[in-house]
Amino acid sequence: MTSFQLLSTDGLARRGRLTTPHGVVETPVFMPVGTQATVKGLLPEQLEAIGAQIVLGNTYHLALRPGADLIAEMGGLHRFMGWTGPILTDSGGYQVYSLAPTRRIDDHAAVFRSHIDGALFELTPEKAVEIQEQLGTDIAMCLDECPPFGTDPGRLKEAVGRTIHWAERCRAAHRREDQALFGIVQGGTDLELRGKCAAALVALEFPGYALGGFSVGETAEQMTAVLEASAALLPADKPRYLMGVGRPQDIVEAVARGIDMFDCVLPTRNGRNAQAFTMDGPIRLRNACHKRDSAPLEVNCPCYCCRKFSRAYLHHLFQADEMLGPMLLSLHNVAFYLRLMAAIRQAIEAGEFARFREVSLARWGDRT
Repeated sequence: MTSFQLLSTDGLARRGRLTTPHGVVETPVFMPVGTQATVKGLLPEQLEAIGAQIVLGNTYHLALRPGADLIAEMGGLHRFMGWTGPILTDSGGYQVYSLAPTRRIDDHAAVFRSHIDGALFELTPEKAVEIQEQLGTDIAMCLDECPPFGTDPGRLKEAVGRTIHWAERCRAAHRREDQALFGIVQGGTDLELRGKCAAALVALEFPGYALGGFSVGETAEQMTAVLEASAALLPADKPRYLMGVGRPQDIVEAVARGIDMFDCVLPTRNGRNAQAFTMDGPIRLRNACHKRDSAPLEVNCPCYCCRKFSRAYLHHLFQADEMLGPMLLSLHNVAFYLRLMAAIRQAIEAGEFARFREVSLARWGDRT
C-alpha cells in the first residue's frame, strides 16, 4: 500500500514522505522521465547512484511498444527495465494533448493513430487502468483530457467534465491494492473550473492528486498566478503532483506554493542538445568559449561527468557529434535536478526555504 506523511512545512512549502511498495520517496521530489522504460542515455545503476528515488513511464507509449502483455509476461515494468525503485506511469492523458492532430476524442475514449505503424489505438479510462495494472507500477494516473492554454471556455468546460467522468470510471475499474491511483485536476487557468474538478475528484478519495494542464502554452507568470490557489484545492494530507513542469525556477516557485512532486523531460532533452543546468544558471557547451576551458562543468557537483571531464572535453564531444556528450550531460542534468530537490528538502526542514528561494531565483533570473 502507498501512504503519505507530511513531516514539516515552511510557509506553504511541504516536506513529506511517500511510502510505496518499491521504496520510500522523500518529497519534494523530481522524477526522471523514462517514457519508454528507459531514462534516455542513463543506466538504472547510474540513476540510483545520483539519488533518483522514483522514475516515470508512459502508458500510451509502452502499450504501443512493446505492449503491456509482453511487459507483464516479462515480470512487470520494474523487472523489464531493471529498476527496483518506485515507478509512476502517466495514463496517456498528455498524449491527448500532444498528439491532438492524430487522435479523436469523445466521452467514451480517445482514439489515436499510432505514430509507429498508423494503426488505430483506442484508449478508454478502463483500458488505461488495465494497462497500468499489467505494468505493475507503484502509482498509476487516471486518464484525463489535457486541453492547451487558450482553449475556448466552452471547450475547456467540456474537457473538465470529461476528466471528471473518466476519473470516476478509472476509480471503478482499478483493482490492484498494491498500486495507488492518482486523480488529475484540469481546468487551465480558470480557477472556477479547477475548483469544480478538484471537488469532484476529492470526493472520490484518491490517495494522491495531480495538477494537469500546466506548461501547455501559458507563460510561467500565468501558471504561477493560479498555482497557489489550485494547490490549495487539494487535500493537505495527500501528495500533490504538478505534471510536466520542470524549469528549475518553476519548480522552486511551485514548491513555495505547496507542490510535492515533479517530472519533466528537460534534464535529458536539454542534455542531448548540449545545455547543462548548474546552480549558477545554464551553460551551452557548443559555445566556442568552452573550447580551451579546463574547468569542470560545475565545481561542486559530485556527478561522474563533473569529477572526470573538463568543459573543453564536453565541447569537443558535441562538436564531434559523439554520443558520449549527450550521455554525460544527461547524467549531470538529472544529478543537478536531484541535488536541487535535496537542497529544497533541507531548506524546508531548516525553516530557510524563503531565503533559498530568493537566492536561487536571483542566480537564475529568467534563463532556461
